[in-house]
Formats: sequence, structure tokens, C-alpha cells
Amino acid sequence: MFRCDLFTSVLVFFSCAIFNDSRVFANQERPNIVWIVVDDMSSHFGYQGEPLARTPHVDQLAREGIVFENAYATAPVCSTFRSAMITGMYQTAIGAHHHRSGRGRLKIQLPKDVITVPELFRQAGYYTCIADASGERNGKQDYNFSYDPKELYHGISYRDRKPNQPFFAQYHLRGGKLRNIPASYEEAKTGLNHQLVDRSKITLPPYYPDHPVVREDWAQYIDSVNYTDIEVGRILQRLRRDDVLKDSIIFFLTDHGISHARGKQFLYEEGIHIPFVIWSQKHFPKPKVRQEFIAHIDLAATSLDLAGIPIPDWMQARSVFGGSEQMRPFVVSARDRCDETVDRIRSVRMGEWKYIRNSYPERPYLQPSNYKDSKPFMPILRELYREGKLNAVQSLQLQSRRPTEELYHLPSDPWEVNNVSDRDSMKEILVQLRGILEKWEIQSGDLGRIPEDDAMYDSDMEVATQRLKRKNPEAFQQYQKNIEVMKKWKSEGK
Repeated sequence: MFRCDLFTSVLVFFSCAIFNDSRVFANQERPNIVWIVVDDMSSHFGYQGEPLARTPHVDQLAREGIVFENAYATAPVCSTFRSAMITGMYQTAIGAHHHRSGRGRLKIQLPKDVITVPELFRQAGYYTCIADASGERNGKQDYNFSYDPKELYHGISYRDRKPNQPFFAQYHLRGGKLRNIPASYEEAKTGLNHQLVDRSKITLPPYYPDHPVVREDWAQYIDSVNYTDIEVGRILQRLRRDDVLKDSIIFFLTDHGISHARGKQFLYEEGIHIPFVIWSQKHFPKPKVRQEFIAHIDLAATSLDLAGIPIPDWMQARSVFGGSEQMRPFVVSARDRCDETVDRIRSVRMGEWKYIRNSYPERPYLQPSNYKDSKPFMPILRELYREGKLNAVQSLQLQSRRPTEELYHLPSDPWEVNNVSDRDSMKEILVQLRGILEKWEIQSGDLGRIPEDDAMYDSDMEVATQRLKRKNPEAFQQYQKNIEVMKKWKSEGK
């Protein structure tokens, strides 16, 4: 088993400093640790400047808590994000980097020295639970490795713990998944008393066309943001009513960005830049806004740190309260296979720059994908592109091939539409970021460097196709065709 840091010089600090600083509240009553994790939602809350957001509860957490403005997901899709989150390890380091993998005959086992965060809390005497927004049903897990939920979680509700026992609770909200599903969106509309955002006031990113279907989809997304805030309010009220909020530290974050053409599954800001807030009136009475880079896996180490639980030396996460030597000079994110669609993309976010490397430049950005192509905006985007009705910026994601490298200067190009990787004046920063990524891949143990085994791919595809065959025969046929395309391109070395 490899060790976890990026550079040898940082490794010494990391291994030693984490253990020296790991008991922030060791001499105080142990706090409850609460995670509120939201699906499919980018940085579109009120405190982040979204003008149509009505998010008073999240905004209050941000106003009174610690806001990390440069928080990034190490993976832009649910199961890989959650596999990393629950272990404090890069998904690429534990073999969990392919979305919804290990679900068939062939399984993925965690490295023998890696233990999940809930298990570490259990060993420390915490009651561990996981729920949805209601607090009454099981919450989303979606890990790509083999595990027994009973070994991770005692139950659903912290109310079932022993008297005075501290708890580690996770709440998983549907977020952006509320849209595109009639029943879920109807629930959101009802919860909002049908006070929906004004469609005429929607401002789309410049890389999406202002088409009625695209506009309506984005409006439903903002409605979902607003309803998510109501659900957050209910959780906070429940904690307050049970007289446990005052002794709790709340983490609020999303698991990656909006499910859109350039968001979820991709490494642009829309896909990986996430809200990340820590709130506790008891432990953090003074609000702060922090600018340093953090990775979402740092949630794991920080939670252990605040609970006074030693952070294992194998863990790649870093406590955000570990001191200056723990600060990340950059963050790396990774996208690999998503369902049937084979891809491999890596990014480095450092200073004012974003570097992206595409390992399959001869393939289109928007490869055949049953999940993405089922979204209402995708047929519209493809149709407008075929008809030549998209401008140059709106056509970027529809290209039949892509550059091997992309480089964006975010202060001057926040939408990441001007790739400057081919400019002579950018050679120095390009070489630097390229080298950082290559070193990270080696020292973090990036298993994505090894192509996925055909047997594992087939094992996962068998599960997916059988499910679709039962539930949606039409989608099953398309899924099969997409698999054939993936295998054909692989045989051609594309």
C-alpha cells in the first residue's frame, strides 16, 4: 500500500502534524458531527451570489460559520465522490474511481489498512447514523467498494443512541435530482408553495443556448436549490428541537455540480467547485471566509480532528484546522468511467489557473451516455449543433474531438471558454501544472493510469443492462449500443 502525500517534503509535515494536532477538542465534551450532503448542485446558493436563490438557512450557516470559497470535489459524480468522502482517500487511490463499479459479480475491496470514517467514529464511541432529509429513512450511500452497512452505521436516527452518547450523523438530500423527475419536482413545488423562480429572469451560463427547454430546466434547478434550503431548515429545526444543535458541528456541502452538459461528470468549475461550510455557534462563534484550496475528502480528516479522534497516517485527507503546513497548494480532481461511458480526465486547480488533461482526445466530450442523453436539454443541444444554431462558445462541448490539454486563467475567464494551452506565453505555467499532475498521479497512487479490466467492465455492464431490461426496454437497447461503441473505440485505440 502506497502512502498518501504529493511531495516528499510535504509528507513529513503531513504524517507528523496530523497526529500532533488531531485532538482539537480532546479536553472538552465531544461534539456531535453532522454532515449535510446535497446531490447534483453547483455553487448557486444565495451567499454565493445567485440572485434567484432564496436560501436563508444555508445563508445563515455561511454568515455565522466558516466558508471555504475554494472547495473542490475530487470526483464529479456521485459514487466516486462518496467513496472518497467516506474514506478520506482519493477515489483513484482505492480503486473506486469508476462510477457505479464493483456492483456485479466482480467486487472491489478496500485496501486492507483503509477504514471508513463511520467505523472510526464507532470505534471512538460515537453513535453513527445516516438518513435522508426527513431523518426517518435511510440516506444515500452509493460506495463503489464492498461493505456491510451495519458495520458502518448503527441506524437512521441519532435519537436511538444511548444517553449522552455523541453522534456522527449524515443527511443526504436529493438536491438537483429533484428536477427532471415529475414526482420529485412536484414535491419541491408544493414545498415552495408554488412560489417558483421567474423564468424570464433566468441567466444561463454563456456556453448554454437560451432555448425554452434549457431555460426551463435551469429554472427547475434553481427551484431545487430553494427547496433544498427548506429541507436544510427542517434538519436544523429537528436538531434544535431535540436540544442537540448547540453541541453539534454542522458541515454543509454538495457532492458535485449540476447534472448538465458541462457540469456533473466534467472537471470545469460547474462540475467540481462546491459549497463547503462549517458551522457551530459553540465551537466557532466568529464567522470567517477562508480562501485556501481544500478537497472534499478533507471533510473526513476535519471531522475526526474536531471529534478528537486521531487521523490515520494512511488517510489522504487533511484537516482544515491542521495549520499552515497542511494547506493544499493545489487540488486535483478526476473523472473516469461513468456508467457505460469510458473516459479519463484529470485537472489541477492552482492559484489563478485550471489545467485539464484529456486522455481520450479523439473522442467527443459528450460521448454516448444513456444517463446524460436522457436529460431534456441534451437532444436540444445536439439538434441545435447539427443545425449550426450554436455560437462558438456554445459549441465547445459538442465538438467531435477535444484537445489533450486545456488551460484556463479563471480571473479573466471564469466560464473556462478560452483555452490558452497552445499559446507560447503560457508554456511555463503549462509545464509546471503538467508536472504537478504527473507527480500527483504517481505519489497518490492513481489507479486510473491502468485501463479498466474488460472483465470488470463487463461485470458492471451486466448489472446495469439487466436492470434496464426490466424497467426500460428502450433505454436498454440504447445502453447496449453505447457499450458496443465503447468497445469498438477501444479496439481502434481511439
